[in-house]
Amino acid sequence: MPLSLLPALLLQILVVGYTPGPANIYALTMGVKHGRNYAMRAWMGLFVGFTVAAVVLIFLTHFIGGVMGKYIVWLKYLGALYLLWLALKTWHYGMGQGDKGMPCTFGSGFMLQLTNAKMLLFELTVYSTFVLPYSSSLGDLLKMLPLMWLAGPVANLVWLLAGNGMRGLFAKYGQQIDIAAALALATCAVFVAFL
Repeated sequence: MPLSLLPALLLQILVVGYTPGPANIYALTMGVKHGRNYAMRAWMGLFVGFTVAAVVLIFLTHFIGGVMGKYIVWLKYLGALYLLWLALKTWHYGMGQGDKGMPCTFGSGFMLQLTNAKMLLFELTVYSTFVLPYSSSLGDLLKMLPLMWLAGPVANLVWLLAGNGMRGLFAKYGQQIDIAAALALATCAVFVAFL
């Protein structure tokens, strides 16, 4: 990737990585419900799950990148359905309602990140936009992983810490925040599916 493209990549990392998405909302929820120390086990799952997914996509992109192009559009519909499911789960269980909802475990964070369509599409977009036009080298694709961590696990950690810091606010206005979060996820699903 030419160095002149780095500002565009960093802007994309900022916009995609730090906006609401399944893993960020999950991290926020775990921070609110369980506090920073306990929620870190779920964050480790998010980190490992993100890394596994990113490496698998790197290898897929390297070996069959050209063939994948026509199938990527279907991922956005799967991602939209996933976001709707998360919206319904957030609406039904809420963010601040004890231990209901998604558990705060390494395994739940890992599985969430493996199925996080927002990040999977983002990674494929980055590899196909910023690397493949200039190199199909496996090494060049692997060099993108630390930058991808900025959009994935680092952003998730920021959301987790924000949730931990806002535990009092969520305790006081939990139901209203649950409704707003569910509506935000549903809106994201519409944008993913139709834009």
